[in-house]
Amino acid sequence: MSEILREIGIISRALSYISNVEFKDIHLNKDQYLYLTRIYENPGIINDSLAELVKQDRTTVSKSIGKLEKEKLIRKEVDPTNKKIRRLYTTDKAEELYNYLKREEMYSEKAALARLSLEEREMLLLTLKKVRKNVDDEWHFVKNGNKRIY
Repeated sequence: MSEILREIGIISRALSYISNVEFKDIHLNKDQYLYLTRIYENPGIINDSLAELVKQDRTTVSKSIGKLEKEKLIRKEVDPTNKKIRRLYTTDKAEELYNYLKREEMYSEKAALARLSLEEREMLLLTLKKVRKNVDDEWHFVKNGNKRIY
């Protein structure tokens, strides 16, 4: 069964590599495009929620956010009710890139699923959602300082 996770990993790394190469021209690398799209789709999100959404540690997210801010693709705004909270928003420059990023995502999905029937696609999505839920539970367990026993 470990073959399943290996296949998922290969697919993930291959798609990430392709995107990193293709987005180099627009100065997005190291998966920064992922953060950018999630901020666009969730205006006002905070770093911690973004880290949770993409299943990354806060330090990694914070570094990427800093780079996106330096590139003037996102901006931080102080929360009106809690001055310690910085909310993240995309800039006009990023909003222009979003359509390009979405087109790439749609192209990659179409290419990846090309030989699957509609029924196979639906079954794959349903199955992957179940797997993601299982992994999400494990991620939270480990994130909260617990150690899994194997």
